[in-house]
Amino acid sequence: MMRVRSASAPAPGRLENEDHVFQYGELVGVLDGATVPDGFDTGCVHGPAWYVRRLAARLGLAAADRPAAALTGNLAAAILAVRADHGGTCDLDHPGTPSATVCLLRHGGDHVDYLVLCDSPLVLDLGERVQVISDERLRTAMADLRQKATTAARVGGEADPATRFRRAVALQREQMNQTHGYWVAAANPDAAYHAVAGSLPLHGPERVRRAALLTDGASVAVEQFGLFDWRGLLDLLSEAGPGELIRRVRLVEAGDGQRRSGFKRHDDATAALCEFCD
Repeated sequence: MMRVRSASAPAPGRLENEDHVFQYGELVGVLDGATVPDGFDTGCVHGPAWYVRRLAARLGLAAADRPAAALTGNLAAAILAVRADHGGTCDLDHPGTPSATVCLLRHGGDHVDYLVLCDSPLVLDLGERVQVISDERLRTAMADLRQKATTAARVGGEADPATRFRRAVALQREQMNQTHGYWVAAANPDAAYHAVAGSLPLHGPERVRRAALLTDGASVAVEQFGLFDWRGLLDLLSEAGPGELIRRVRLVEAGDGQRRSGFKRHDDATAALCEFCD
């Protein structure tokens, strides 16, 4: 049996949540839509919140039609279906087309299947150890981007902050869904086959006891703020619930006065906890 609890909250000061959490039967998912900086075109009349809601719905339909199919195939089918949902009104080849990270977990009776695409990690309690399933390609691409920006500034002279920012966004968009860049759910269904995917047992000494699906707005509690380690995060989710994790992240964000990353001080935050018992 799988018990699921979840919480999701928009960034303070924002009315729209570009994260999305869902459960369709044995499938649980967390999606994180990519925020579009002010003044940037996307070629699309829809935004990230529309995209994550539509992708979640299409994943649910794929799961209902093909409950035992590989998660990669169902994600590809969902991305393709959302491409059609744009209705021919959008330029889906635009580098800024709406996109989202994906973290999926499916209860399979004696095992769980998982899929992670881009920077929404999956944290697994395996008894004696905790395993984090993550996709590091965005982080690698961003480190490469910062190096390129530093080199460009050194060679061409220091540009004003707005120019540097626009250059950084353009460089990041060039690396999206590219072999030597990073992969994310957008308009290209091939991205699904570049996800980190696999299966783990629900029986035996290294069985999965608990699993946390997180957007990066929640995983910062460990990865940036160091409030606790990954086991501590799982324990907090079990004892106090996902909403408490988000509350603690907001307290730190309010106190440090710094931008969390990129152009945002706060981010939407989502956490889902799956607990397994016989």
